[in-house]
Amino acid sequence: MIASLHVPVLFEEVLNFLNVRRGGNYADATLGLAGHTSGIARRLGPHGTLHCFDRDPDAMKLAKERLEHLAAELKATMPKVEFHARAFSEADQVIAPGTLDGILADFGVSSLQLDTPHRGFSFRHDGPLDMRMNPKVGVSAEQVVNQIDENELADLIYEFGEERSSRRIARAIVRARPITTTGELARVVAAAAPAMKGEKIHPATKTFQALRIYVNDELGEIRSLLGSAPSLLKPGGRLAVISFHSLEDRLVKDDFRERSRTGEYEVLTKKPVTATEDEMERNPRARSAKLRVAEKK
Repeated sequence: MIASLHVPVLFEEVLNFLNVRRGGNYADATLGLAGHTSGIARRLGPHGTLHCFDRDPDAMKLAKERLEHLAAELKATMPKVEFHARAFSEADQVIAPGTLDGILADFGVSSLQLDTPHRGFSFRHDGPLDMRMNPKVGVSAEQVVNQIDENELADLIYEFGEERSSRRIARAIVRARPITTTGELARVVAAAAPAMKGEKIHPATKTFQALRIYVNDELGEIRSLLGSAPSLLKPGGRLAVISFHSLEDRLVKDDFRERSRTGEYEVLTKKPVTATEDEMERNPRARSAKLRVAEKK
């Protein structure tokens, strides 16, 4: 049900910029619920190959189901699909150098993660404070919130959430320990740093973002992908990246600029591509999406 409700952002823009060619070899570095992947598969044809990466076992299961339905629809025109239940930073361990015609990376948190209370990604639904993309690996947000010292907690909220009230929030969290649910944490943060008049986002939004990025080493993952992409792409192959906040976008922008300067890439998006007003009305999550695309020379 969730997979059927999932709406991929900048869908047509991504497919057009990737310039998907029949029989090509492509990688979706962030499979999610296979929204973009399904579009790529329709254009690839039976001689094409799609590598699909995701470290979230729930997302992988639903994506496989969605692509099985697509295969039943496309029949003989369905491309070969290879699933990799691992982080996209490990793509260079399973894909040969210089073999990809395109790579897509959508860094957004999926609908599945946000809308499933027990995953602990959102304060809109009260649930255990987890936030791990792979619930079986690494430390949870609950462990971070309850175990690290106040200064380190404040620093990570400031660095990864760009939250100006990080010191006040960290102090309040330490005083309120133990905190075990998303609802508890949201209430503690909101009490410590209430929303300013006219502010549209919930006061806990940046703290939740910071914890999610920290728990999943999201920026480290992005750096790894940006570092390995040039060696995986063929000349003329394209890397399309969708980011959702300034920390992600800055990494992509800086990487593309540097590789353009050294002659490794041609940047195809001088400014990031953003959603149309129509798409933002249909899919509010598209409001903060930015698409950048580079082509390997």
